[in-house]
Amino acid sequence: MNPRNDDPVIGDPGASLLLTDLYQLTMLQSYLEHGMTETAVFEFFVRRLPGRRGLPRITAAELDWLASSRHFPRDFVDRLADLRFTGEVHAPPEGTVVFADEPIIRVTAPLPEAQLMETRLINILHFQTLIASRAARMALAAPGKTLVDFGLRRAHGAEAGLMAARAAYLAGFAGTATVPAEPRYGVPIYGTMAHSFIQAHDSEEAAFEHFARSRPQSLILLIDTYDTEAGAEKAARLAPKLAADGIRLAGVRLDSGDLADHAAKVRAILDRHGLADVSIFASGGIDEDKLLAYEAGGAPIDGYGIGTALTTSSDEPALDCAYKLQEYAGKPKRKRSEGKATWPGRKQVFRRHGADGTMQGDVLTVEGDEQDGEALIRPVMRGGRCIADLPSLEQIRAHCAGQLARLPVPLRRLENEPRYAAEVAPALRDLAAEVDRETT
Repeated sequence: MNPRNDDPVIGDPGASLLLTDLYQLTMLQSYLEHGMTETAVFEFFVRRLPGRRGLPRITAAELDWLASSRHFPRDFVDRLADLRFTGEVHAPPEGTVVFADEPIIRVTAPLPEAQLMETRLINILHFQTLIASRAARMALAAPGKTLVDFGLRRAHGAEAGLMAARAAYLAGFAGTATVPAEPRYGVPIYGTMAHSFIQAHDSEEAAFEHFARSRPQSLILLIDTYDTEAGAEKAARLAPKLAADGIRLAGVRLDSGDLADHAAKVRAILDRHGLADVSIFASGGIDEDKLLAYEAGGAPIDGYGIGTALTTSSDEPALDCAYKLQEYAGKPKRKRSEGKATWPGRKQVFRRHGADGTMQGDVLTVEGDEQDGEALIRPVMRGGRCIADLPSLEQIRAHCAGQLARLPVPLRRLENEPRYAAEVAPALRDLAAEVDRETT
């Protein structure tokens, strides 16, 4: 394929309302032709958890293309020109732990507006929820260790790489190697060197010294291009020379082989040279299972670079999630498809905590049915405008850390298929039964 870079129609796909499925537009056409513009309520949620774990617009050029494509009549295209989101959005604060069937976001708006949000909203929220969940598992598996996102090169496109960097940071990673994540989101960026840098030199010693003098701050040397332990010896012998010039060796990086075994040997070498303060950073095929094993085995590794397993969510590459109509024109609606049934109406989640702050259980119920605990779903937008004070990146990150700290112990330990008390209130079950009786 040889895609054009000068596309006159859609310059920035991520900012376009046409970044959607065709059936969203075909439904909009029918809604508008039949006057179906009353208020609809959609909720985005995850149906089942894995066994392990600014609004866009349509530009004039896009409208011209849509009209010329002959997919839709001109009068429908003209109505799209004035389409703006005017509704309400409710959601838990970003970084909040949610469980199956609990709304992650609720959209209340005239039906055409709410419908058109579906594809792009799922596209954005599904991926970031997926990555944040994987990153949180990794942070729980290696508490106190420095985790850095190394996954841009394996991410499924530039936008995915940037979103993954932000999601991982919110979930507990220290930062990312993805450079634009710092100016765009404020995520700290980290970097060391590649094996090619070492190979480009005639010797490891020369490569180490050149890099150290070019990049003296937070200096980490990659020592396993040829022989890991020999590389550690060379780095250790260079350290005093660098120190004499005011350059501190902060760490060494391992990227291949049996990381735990190499780390133990490298730690002994560094300590023998009086470099107990030099950290060991490891990368290469790491996921939460390996992190758990390294922690259980006492591997002397201080930090990890994690790539493919994070940005591709390789263990669970997709969440079984949905954005479904729950109410239209004031009437609760329910899907009853086999294996995909939904709970009707506008919903709220109440979370109970123990005396120590640990989460004890959730209740999913109809909005207005008060239950014990903290109400999670809160107003975010009204009249198409944000009404909430948006928290900073660091505030969201702190909230997420607090949420993870409050998880029950089995969930924090990543035990297989841990149970959490998430129940459906009688009021919601009664509403579902009533909708079933009235639906033909």
